[in-house]
Amino acid sequence: MEFPWVYGTASMVAAYLVGSIPTSVWWGRTFHGLDVREHGSRNAGATNTFRVLGKRAGIPVLMIDILKGFLPVRILPNFTSLDPDSAPWMWFRLALVIATVLGHLYPVFAGFRGGKGVATSFGGILAIHPGAAGACVVVFTLVFFTTRYVSLGSLSAAITFPLAVLLVFHETSPVKIGFAVILCLLVFYTHRQNIGRLLRGEERRMSLAGAKDSEE
Repeated sequence: MEFPWVYGTASMVAAYLVGSIPTSVWWGRTFHGLDVREHGSRNAGATNTFRVLGKRAGIPVLMIDILKGFLPVRILPNFTSLDPDSAPWMWFRLALVIATVLGHLYPVFAGFRGGKGVATSFGGILAIHPGAAGACVVVFTLVFFTTRYVSLGSLSAAITFPLAVLLVFHETSPVKIGFAVILCLLVFYTHRQNIGRLLRGEERRMSLAGAKDSEE
């Protein structure tokens, strides 16, 4: 079956633009009159929104960022004639995840200064492999509530994704396995500064109230 290149390319652009919606930036400017990238960790993501603006802003930003990754992957492939069990279908969906995450990392609507892509990546994983997404949530929750390091929870969840795909769900598709590994590496790349701070004992902890980081 021939791949719909014109529609596929347009869908990739659309997914990138959806990912580019700078939720935290627009929310902060609209409801609080500030740019979260100028405060806290200076990152345009849900974690820094919790840190700077509290949970009333952080929760909706988090949910929207997850939807940014979920909706394009869930909806756009349905308008093709591709067989849902075929390799082109899977490649298409995985490409859409990458496009939305790149949009979040480098948003055209916010001067290409975005977040770290964890929530948006999770939305894509949820659309493609709900079981593995659930395993990531469990691991993130356990690590975060034990250590109060959001970054460590994110890194642990990133490692969990390919391990769950391989060892729990016994996935045999090289496309899915390769995607899981690539996405894990991407999360580690975007968190490289956090890794350095963790190793030096300088990473800040998130308050369980979600309002500010502790300097512990």
